[in-house]
Amino acid sequence: MDFYTGQDLLNKCHEESLPISEIMKIREIANTHRDAECINKKLETALTIMKNAAHKPLDNPSKSIGGLIGGEAKKVADHAAEGKNVCGSVLSKAISYSMAVLEVNASMGLIVAAPTAGSAGVLPGVLLALCDEQNLSDETLYKGLLNASAIGYLLMRNASVAGAEAGCQAEVGAASAMAASAIVEMMGGTPEMCLNAAGFALSNLLGLVCDPIAGLVESPCQSRNAIGVANAITSAELALSGIAHPIPFDEMAEAMLRVGRSLPFELRETAMGGCAGTPTGCTLGCNICAK
Repeated sequence: MDFYTGQDLLNKCHEESLPISEIMKIREIANTHRDAECINKKLETALTIMKNAAHKPLDNPSKSIGGLIGGEAKKVADHAAEGKNVCGSVLSKAISYSMAVLEVNASMGLIVAAPTAGSAGVLPGVLLALCDEQNLSDETLYKGLLNASAIGYLLMRNASVAGAEAGCQAEVGAASAMAASAIVEMMGGTPEMCLNAAGFALSNLLGLVCDPIAGLVESPCQSRNAIGVANAITSAELALSGIAHPIPFDEMAEAMLRVGRSLPFELRETAMGGCAGTPTGCTLGCNICAK
């Protein structure tokens, strides 16, 4: 049991009359020689780590190693608690959780790289915000994790999830596509809707560069995770509304890789362009290195 493209995945969903999450679970059991209980334990572990990383900085914020971020997630949460947020409760929580995970990562805490450390806040941000607002069970979140894993697996096989290879579109873009697809299944959408949502998410962030200040996974990475959750929620809403992306998911994945490889090397995690290449970005980088 395996699938190599989005179309392969859809075909298997139809053949077996199963959602993407179940096809991914069957694939894991068949190809890793682990039983269902082992897969479930891994999902439980991953979800526990995500929950801890999303909530710890809200209770006890601290500065990152580079000093560029720390405390932003709590500020977003406090702003929402005062009733002043303009995003609505789901998006505000997703933003706060996603930024919190990046704070944990930047202070050498434990996170789930889904698919990378630099984009680790998107998937838990979305899943946990939906859990809060929709009162979802952990079992439903496990389905979301499996669904997202299938999208991440396809992108790793056929495109990239590395900022150094294809820019931030391959990190936050991929994470956003994974989260968008997961939302759709968790909210009762079809496999086709899932891939439409993932396609929207990729196309909306196409061309996003990777330009970490001082080469650290802190800024602008943290705020881009916030954009990633907003993009995922928007893309899922479009797909669940019955809107189809005009470009098939497999073609979007190929386009993302092609665009990424076309980016100048300065915009692929070298900290030489974009935000990192601005006068202030360079000064911040020098100050951090001097410490």
